Amino acid sequence: MPKTPAQRHMARVLAQQEAERAAAADPFGAASGTQHELMLAQLHAHMRQLKEIQATEKKVEAKRKLLPEYMEYLDGVLEADAGVQDPVVTTMMVWLLDVGDWMQALDLAAYCLRHGLQLPDRFNRNVPTLLLDEVSEAALKNQLQGVDALVVLAKVDELTRELDAHDQARAKLHKAIGWAAMGKTSTQDLNADEIKQLELDKVHIALEHLQRAMALNDKVGVKKDVDRLAARLKKEPADQAPN
Repeated sequence: MPKTPAQRHMARVLAQQEAERAAAADPFGAASGTQHELMLAQLHAHMRQLKEIQATEKKVEAKRKLLPEYMEYLDGVLEADAGVQDPVVTTMMVWLLDVGDWMQALDLAAYCLRHGLQLPDRFNRNVPTLLLDEVSEAALKNQLQGVDALVVLAKVDELTRELDAHDQARAKLHKAIGWAAMGKTSTQDLNADEIKQLELDKVHIALEHLQRAMALNDKVGVKKDVDRLAARLKKEPADQAPN
């Protein structure tokens, strides 16, 4: 049954208060309190439901329907900004990435990274690596497109730049930024005429990031793009010369 506005407000306030109390008791401890326990029990129940779903698309749609039940709790935790370990918060960050709610996911990711929250063991990655992998893969597969892709990828770069993550994951991010600047995805290449028509600033952005991707991982699969973009820049003075 959907919560009333009063219930939603109370859930947010309780989550904020409990996060603050937990942090005051132990800044490095886990979340605690009645509201957290309710959310944790709800999460366990929802995860059991998700295990019964085999198809990835149906599982994503189920997460999309379940996410609103956590929003007030997450708002309260973010307002408290206490930084206690909380599997509800980290799992919801992953769910938001799964359903393509990029900006809300990045708000939670910023909180998790700022406070050093760890993902549950089942994810087998730290938060920076997961963020690099999941957002980059979405852009490369054209699930995250155009200007939105560049904005979201730039935010991921900003959030993770100084943090420890596998070179392969960071190379994938630079590849995704380069391809997004070009307007390329794993299913949409550019022909020679389209390369010629790219705006010059996009050429420079793409080349810089694709070269960085190659430096981090020489098997990242962008050498052809680097060569074509470099060739475009070599011809640029001639292209700009008056007739």
